[in-house]
Amino acid sequence: MTSEDREADAPARTPPIAPADAPVSFDADADADADDPAWYLNRELGELAFHHRVLHEALDDRNPLLERAKFLAIFTGNVDEFFMKRVGGLKQQMDAGVTAPSPDGRTPREQWSAVLSRASDLFETQDRCFSETVRPALAEAGIEILDHEDLRESERRGLRSYFEESVLPTLTPLTFDPAGSFPFISNLSLSVAVLTRDGPDGDLRFSRVKVPPNRPRLVPVADVTDGGADPDETSADGASGGARRFVFLEDVLCANLDLLFPNVEVVEASPFRVTRNAEVGRDEEVAEGLIDTIEDVLRQRRFATVVRLELDADAHPFVREVLLERLNVSEAEVYERSGPIDKKFCFALAGMDRPDLRLPAWTPQPHPRLADVDPDDPAALFAEVRTDDLLVHHPYHSFAGTVQAFLSAAASDPDVLAIKATIYRTAPDSGIIRTLIEAASRGKQVAVVVELQARFDEENNLRWVKRLEEEGIHVAYGTVGLKTHAKTALVVRQEADTVRLYSHVATGNYHSETAKTYTDLGLLTADRAVGRDLVKLFNFFTGHARHTDYEKLLVAPETLREAFTERIRREADHARAGREARIVVKMNSLEDPAMVRELYAASQAGVDIDLVVRGICRLRPGVEGLSETVSVSSVVGRFLEHSRIFYFHDGGDPDYYIGSADWMTRNLDRRVEAIAPVEDPELRRELDAVLRTLLADNRKRWVMDASGGYEQRRPDPGEEDLVAHDALMSLARGDVTRESLTEYER
Repeated sequence: MTSEDREADAPARTPPIAPADAPVSFDADADADADDPAWYLNRELGELAFHHRVLHEALDDRNPLLERAKFLAIFTGNVDEFFMKRVGGLKQQMDAGVTAPSPDGRTPREQWSAVLSRASDLFETQDRCFSETVRPALAEAGIEILDHEDLRESERRGLRSYFEESVLPTLTPLTFDPAGSFPFISNLSLSVAVLTRDGPDGDLRFSRVKVPPNRPRLVPVADVTDGGADPDETSADGASGGARRFVFLEDVLCANLDLLFPNVEVVEASPFRVTRNAEVGRDEEVAEGLIDTIEDVLRQRRFATVVRLELDADAHPFVREVLLERLNVSEAEVYERSGPIDKKFCFALAGMDRPDLRLPAWTPQPHPRLADVDPDDPAALFAEVRTDDLLVHHPYHSFAGTVQAFLSAAASDPDVLAIKATIYRTAPDSGIIRTLIEAASRGKQVAVVVELQARFDEENNLRWVKRLEEEGIHVAYGTVGLKTHAKTALVVRQEADTVRLYSHVATGNYHSETAKTYTDLGLLTADRAVGRDLVKLFNFFTGHARHTDYEKLLVAPETLREAFTERIRREADHARAGREARIVVKMNSLEDPAMVRELYAASQAGVDIDLVVRGICRLRPGVEGLSETVSVSSVVGRFLEHSRIFYFHDGGDPDYYIGSADWMTRNLDRRVEAIAPVEDPELRRELDAVLRTLLADNRKRWVMDASGGYEQRRPDPGEEDLVAHDALMSLARGDVTRESLTEYER
């Protein structure tokens, strides 16, 4: 389909996303000073700009309806985490009296104020999208989300019966006594503020009722006169095609409060939700042990400072007064929400069995070189890796048929002596962990590095640590002062009269679920130098003997920053000598000011630079005299772009790398990261195809301007649509060849 075919169905242009920062007046005649704060975009506003691009997927009427609903839920989860981590961190700095400016010249308080204001606009946009667009469109498609007052009397009776039997027994109303303590409000829990009084002249009393998270948020409407369905058995998660009618659980609760508060007057009930700071912790060096520290952090997080209050727009002034005073939040931290608070319920809508309202399902494909490998013959897989390196690309290639198959073969192969792996995040029911346990039970030496400080996965990782240790597996908890973010595995195998090393170096976690929706790359290789480097890296993890003499891997914090800086400067030298000079980098975030300065200097030397940065980008592209040869793109679509690719032309003898690190200060200086070279010409062509396709996308690619604003690419008249994710799915299915993928033009 061309854009002309769609002209009647889509707006001519996507409204640009507002700048991530205040507009800057550019003087092309002035000398650009790369140290000037004006040349650096704000990190926090840049992240909110990414969340806006995610929200746009819900606004875009070219997307199927349930996909739009899904992105409303994704946006909610993203911004919840942003407030817990980033806004929480800013508030901690303010409370500590920190006034040092960020690279763009803002104090923590100035950033906090700007972020809260920008977030308010996004929440208003999200609420309008659901109430004015998505909800009515769902109704037209036969999926009605109703207000309780719009129901028939017989339907209300059916819901009252459900509430009395299945919800009421789970509720615990907590009434606030001004002479006593205020009830604790847990992080991100949906609550109802209930105002009651004893008779018309009685004082208002405030009670908090937690909406039970273990009951369906979208309750199917049951009409007692027609034998309606049992809401417990027909939640939105399991709904089939055809007409469906739902009401929100909090609406059912509010409509039946007389059962919870009998013999008093219920004046009003208003939903609300609080978000607490997740930036809590202690110095692990003074704790008894890292596990004790992490368990303490998890306990503290439950009671941490409130950083956001979401309140129903029609809430009684007394409710607002009580919550502001008792939660110790300012007016700036209060967000009045129209419509339902916490739109993660839209995940249930997105999961409904309505294929007519969704994108076609995607099934990850077998890797073409592993598809015919006998899973009962582990030696065959190692023989394939020994023949040539393999590049696996998720979710286009099956995680189970590649990474899981690699480690499963190692666990079952009698010739394998040892397996070592890093775990940053993994699935709650992890096949990778079970495989490592199986390997240990077969007598293999197994060592696992588990990063206990992986944000919001600490509790899951703690459970796995205890299980692994119970199985006699060597477990390391990372290193003091550094997070272990590297994605690596090493298999040591006896072959004839030698011991061979098989390595996996990747951009993503050993997580079977995220591998279905995150784009990630992994290198499987029998390169002995890479294997020797991993031996050193794992010895550092378990023995704390730091190495700086890696042969091929670029490792943070030891060699990574220096290596990338040297390669950027080398391209600048090529450009100054009149040779072709080119850098293409795909990453999640470009935050480190020193790396931004290096790119500015390279651009001033004439290096052609394409940056595909999913989220935060401090660099201003296209500024005359400073960054006029730099373009910045961001691709947001059905998959989360998570892979990191680094290309340096080097006078026609290019370097290609993949690995775990973004160009953020934390990745370069405060985390253990591993980046591997990709040297096989065939695999390099695969990486070229990925980069070309992303840079040719004219539907899901956003292009940044010098102010930090983004505009989404649209096909020109007569131009064919190209969605990068669709093109790469077609490539994985074998529907197109790598050579046929469109060459991009900047």
